[in-house]
Amino acid sequence: MKLTMLGTGNALVTECYNTCFVLEAQDGQRLLVDGGGGNGLLRQLKAAGIDWRSLRQIFLTHRHLDHLTGILWMMRMICQNLARGAYEGDAWIYGHDEVTALLRELADRLLLPKERGFLDTRLHLVTVTDGETRELIGRPVTFFDLGSVKTKQYGFCMEYEPGRRLVCPGDEPLPERAFPMARGCDWLFHEAFCLYSEAEIFRPYEKNHTTVREACETAERLGVRRLLLYHTEEKNLARRRELYTAEGSPFYHGALLVPDDLDVIEL
Repeated sequence: MKLTMLGTGNALVTECYNTCFVLEAQDGQRLLVDGGGGNGLLRQLKAAGIDWRSLRQIFLTHRHLDHLTGILWMMRMICQNLARGAYEGDAWIYGHDEVTALLRELADRLLLPKERGFLDTRLHLVTVTDGETRELIGRPVTFFDLGSVKTKQYGFCMEYEPGRRLVCPGDEPLPERAFPMARGCDWLFHEAFCLYSEAEIFRPYEKNHTTVREACETAERLGVRRLLLYHTEEKNLARRRELYTAEGSPFYHGALLVPDDLDVIEL
């Protein structure tokens, strides 16, 4: 399984792209997770050498602008090309009920009638529920509700190889209700809004986010083998990897990764 980080930043970044990524199986199937905040998604895909047409399965964690808006561009591109006869096969977008309802409403308002006609026939909006397991890119994926007090958000656990799990709780801290699912996992993708030493500057807790140190403490507590940190501020972008690794390493003794936009990682 290969991971391509299309973006690693939080909602308000301008020097990098909002957090979203692509998981690619050995057979070439690809899953896009979130879309960032606009048509910059298409630029990031081009820079990564990924044809947007190859993204036939998409999962959207929640409906915040910095995650959802790029998916609207994907919907537009898919439906426009279907209308032109330039897109073969079907595509699926997965999300909880609020996500799929909003995508449907926006498609009704923003797409042309000939484009909207492909909804539910070629472009499928699939509502998933808490605890449900589906097969995405040939792997079992279990969705879970984070219980967010801010906006309803789902994460997922994927068995990407037999006996190997990756857990992604979106852009909020992993909740205790999901600890059993993440315990001992091979990869935990976790948000780290800022350094713990700069919490007074960035105020992550007011936004229901966390810091590098606390994400590392959670991963250590759960025996996670590899921890990947994203959804960060950009003030320290040039030295982010160095600074975040230095703060986190005393609290987490597994493999700690702090990727940049467009980094490619073999899982």
